[in-house]
Amino acid sequence: MTIAEVIVDVPTRQTNFPYSYVVPEALTDEIQPGMRVVVPFGKGDRKVEGFVVGLKDAADVTKADLTKLKPISGLMDLNPVVNPELLEMSQWLSETTYSFRISCLLTMLPNVMKAKYQTLVTPVPPVKDSWLQERFAVHPALPLDQEQFTTAELARLTKLRQQGKVQLQYQVQNQAKRKTELAVVNQIEDFAEVRQLIRKNTTGQLALLNQLEQQPQTPLKQRDLVQEPGITPAVINTFQKRGWVTKTEVEKYRDPNKEAIKPDQPKPLTADQRQAVTQINAAVTNHQATTFLLEGVTGSGKTEVYLQTIQCALDQSEQALMLVPEIALTPQMVSRVKNRFGSQVAILHSGLSNGEKYDEWRRINEGKAQVVVGARSAIFAPLAKLGLIILDEEHDPSYKQGDNPRYHTRDVALWRSRYHHCPVVLGSATPSLESRARAEKGVYQLLRLPQRINQQQLPAIQIVDMTDSVQRTGDLFSNELISAIKATLQRHEQVVLMLNRRGFSSFMLCRDCGYVLKCPHCDISLTMHLDTHTMKCHYCGYETAIPNECPQCHSRNIRYFGTGTEKATQQLQQLVPEARILRMDVDTTRKKGAHRRILHQFGEQQADILLGTQMIAKGLDFPNVTLVGVLNADTGLDLPDFRASERTFDLLTQVAGRAGRAEKSGQVIIQTFNPEHYAIQLAQRQDYEAFFHKEMQIRHLAGYSPYFYTVLVTVSALQEDAAAKEALRVSNLLQANVAPQTELLGPTPRPIARIKNRYYYQIIIKYKHDEQLPDALNRIQAISQTEIRKGFRIAIDVEPQSFM
Repeated sequence: MTIAEVIVDVPTRQTNFPYSYVVPEALTDEIQPGMRVVVPFGKGDRKVEGFVVGLKDAADVTKADLTKLKPISGLMDLNPVVNPELLEMSQWLSETTYSFRISCLLTMLPNVMKAKYQTLVTPVPPVKDSWLQERFAVHPALPLDQEQFTTAELARLTKLRQQGKVQLQYQVQNQAKRKTELAVVNQIEDFAEVRQLIRKNTTGQLALLNQLEQQPQTPLKQRDLVQEPGITPAVINTFQKRGWVTKTEVEKYRDPNKEAIKPDQPKPLTADQRQAVTQINAAVTNHQATTFLLEGVTGSGKTEVYLQTIQCALDQSEQALMLVPEIALTPQMVSRVKNRFGSQVAILHSGLSNGEKYDEWRRINEGKAQVVVGARSAIFAPLAKLGLIILDEEHDPSYKQGDNPRYHTRDVALWRSRYHHCPVVLGSATPSLESRARAEKGVYQLLRLPQRINQQQLPAIQIVDMTDSVQRTGDLFSNELISAIKATLQRHEQVVLMLNRRGFSSFMLCRDCGYVLKCPHCDISLTMHLDTHTMKCHYCGYETAIPNECPQCHSRNIRYFGTGTEKATQQLQQLVPEARILRMDVDTTRKKGAHRRILHQFGEQQADILLGTQMIAKGLDFPNVTLVGVLNADTGLDLPDFRASERTFDLLTQVAGRAGRAEKSGQVIIQTFNPEHYAIQLAQRQDYEAFFHKEMQIRHLAGYSPYFYTVLVTVSALQEDAAAKEALRVSNLLQANVAPQTELLGPTPRPIARIKNRYYYQIIIKYKHDEQLPDALNRIQAISQTEIRKGFRIAIDVEPQSFM
């Protein structure tokens, strides 16, 4: 007899360990670690999904314990969906992010592979109750939910269950489905004989016969056959009636990449690129878990370094994983990687449909893809022979997961690097201070690309002081920027403009009473969106109509302050009426494929100006872009966050790098109300070294990363005083259980103290070495399980990217 160790889909502290289940004899030879199973759980034996994390012999279990074990109800997979590496990683991830192991395992799979649960109610025979006979006359089992039963009927069912007249059944459904399509299977043995039976003027039948004769053993997809001249569904049906073909369903692969592949050859390397490629390739060949920090100015050819080192991994019969921070970057990057490596490439990011993600994941899991390109969650791609991991734009905050498990992609990449004995390449024009500090200490190996590949100078950057209203044309645009835009368009060149806010305006203000229209569920003002004629909350999604008068004093003297991409587009169209403008923000890219479509239009020069939020700042490469304008460099500069200056410097440097990437020289105009701020001054000089040393001094004085580690503990509740009291209790418990030198800040209200009707308080933990802290945080996690019943939520975020 075999016993399976199963992590069940019940995410609580009390169930965060493997449960033992008896493997039925029929499944003994089939079951493997990494498979999903359906198991009975708890007193009611409700069916839940679980992951088999280990197998052992029944001889290792005492007879008394063996009699208590329940059998596995069934398999959800025919093959393991989590390989041994990811099983081991799930335990590490659970411990380091203070998350439940089941949450970590589910994070590693596409959403469509997460189980769907359903509770069914069935009458217990013999059924004598007339209401039960009537309700269950057609269906012997019905879902126990509000769609099937009214509240009164649910109450009635509860009484009937207590009387033993109805019972509940729990179903676990696998949502993952393979897409199929119709195919034709040949049944003809003697094609010459059949040809004699077909009249010479029935060209469609003869055409179908020829197709079948060319591939007699292969099912032919009907949609491909009907593309052939003369072949119609009616012709195929005639063959089916005469017994010459049968019809069947075959799997249809959902390919997320619709663009044709344009084969691409490796480019000649500069001396700096060659040195970087040589060192990385040596680590790939020698299976060394070296971490390289590839610091290269914008346009220095980091992507070509990535591609040539990926080729080295493929030459070793190994696989490569390449990550980009946002789906906005993937269309261009995917095209470059696909053009170089063709059908060996798989794509994983949130812009794909569930079906596309599932099909791509299966291609990877079955070993049919050798190169994976994707965003954050692609770090869990089930690659069995990893030879190289690349994180492009490694400084980007979107590499940190915001919900449980709150992992940083870079940490997972380093874990996989050690597991596979393969190198990691962290690439950026503006490396995070943490990575650069590790390179200074020799923990990472620093590789530099200080020059652009075409020997083109970095674009000249001009700062425009927007406090001087004389220099402004309207609210958003300086005279300098409008003049530069017009001159660029006259040369038939293109412009990229960045405004770090979507929507039309920031907030509505009553000029008479000072009332600001806020979200009723969050401590944040509503943003006007003209395209939908609504005021929206960007935190909870609340919407209301644009008011004509103040809701408080009913005055019509209301004004809209601030700026958004929608308003900027409208104002720009008035100032430069001849310009063709494309807008790229969260609102215009909601639909599937919108990122690719907008970038394709701009790349084909169907527009003169691309105006967008920070999603346009990184990675985009358009040779005809010679002017970049930043409309509001100050957004985010004064946020209550120690990384605010670093974020601003990174963003300005990145967006400036979009200009002059080919033969034509580039120009950048940065509009700001803080022209003297060091982040803006150093971004103008594109001097990362000076910024790194300046910011490190400030971090050292303030005691923040990379000099100190940080943990953010957030407590929330529906009542503000309850949140404050619980946060104080958690703070006191931490204070009593951490090392004396560990510093606790707070509890204080979060900068945006209320979101979705919940009040948030936070505690920041700063430390260098504290062996007691993990135990203290585990105690907090245990407390959170009991407090959640009272409406409290406690979240632990190790090395948060923001304190907002």
